[in-house]
Amino acid sequence: MAPSIDRQGYWGRPTSTLDWCEENYVVSFYIAEFWNTVSNLIMILPPIYGAIQTFRDGLESRYICSFLGLAAVGVGSWCFHMTLLYEMQLLDELPMIYSTCVFVYCIYECFKQEKGVSLFPIAILFIFSVSVTVVYLQWKEPVFHQVMYGALVACLVLRSIFIVTWVYPWHKPLFYTSLAIFLLGFLLWNIDNIFCDSLRASRQTLPPGVGVVTQFHAWWHIFTGLGSYLHILFSLQIRSTYLKYRPKVKFLCGVWPTLHIEPQRTS
Repeated sequence: MAPSIDRQGYWGRPTSTLDWCEENYVVSFYIAEFWNTVSNLIMILPPIYGAIQTFRDGLESRYICSFLGLAAVGVGSWCFHMTLLYEMQLLDELPMIYSTCVFVYCIYECFKQEKGVSLFPIAILFIFSVSVTVVYLQWKEPVFHQVMYGALVACLVLRSIFIVTWVYPWHKPLFYTSLAIFLLGFLLWNIDNIFCDSLRASRQTLPPGVGVVTQFHAWWHIFTGLGSYLHILFSLQIRSTYLKYRPKVKFLCGVWPTLHIEPQRTS
């Protein structure tokens, strides 16, 4: 949807090609879309922890890049929703393409020798990323970005279904949990877009604490952030299983899922 003029705030009139359903500058003069901004914390803090944990476990740098890529998307999305400036929109949308390319590389190269690097898929994904960037900078059509991102996600899903169906079926729970949570976020994203006028009208009559629950784009951040984080854990789980480690999902403080890699068994 095109930018709408709600209230004027610190960052001035929106220059982005998208302006979401949350009313602008209602909560804070300095943050255009408050709830859409702060909901990105789930895409920033847990992935940073995941990157640190992966580094400590001595695992391959591609998974560190996966976690940091997701964190970069969260930072970019924070900047975009805070300002609604076109430059910040690019900082949100283009890292979505780049980080998902890293996810694709990880899941498609999970059955290769340890520490090995495959140049051909890297070259293909690099060309894809550059092509999408060049086209999107010239043709500022959000639907193009959404289709390209959706194509990458489809590649992830198809590859993952193959793995849990034919290779490691005992890893189904983590994958299908990741997928279900991501699809729930996608559903809420669509509801937010299609029924925006009704949602905005309902917020005028609902108590503020209840109206916050209808900020479905913020829920999209939360669920897709969690779904993406779980996908990285799943990809890391598959890789470490192939390398004959013993991956185990544990919960930090009994709540947040993390993956711990135990050393190989020695005979």
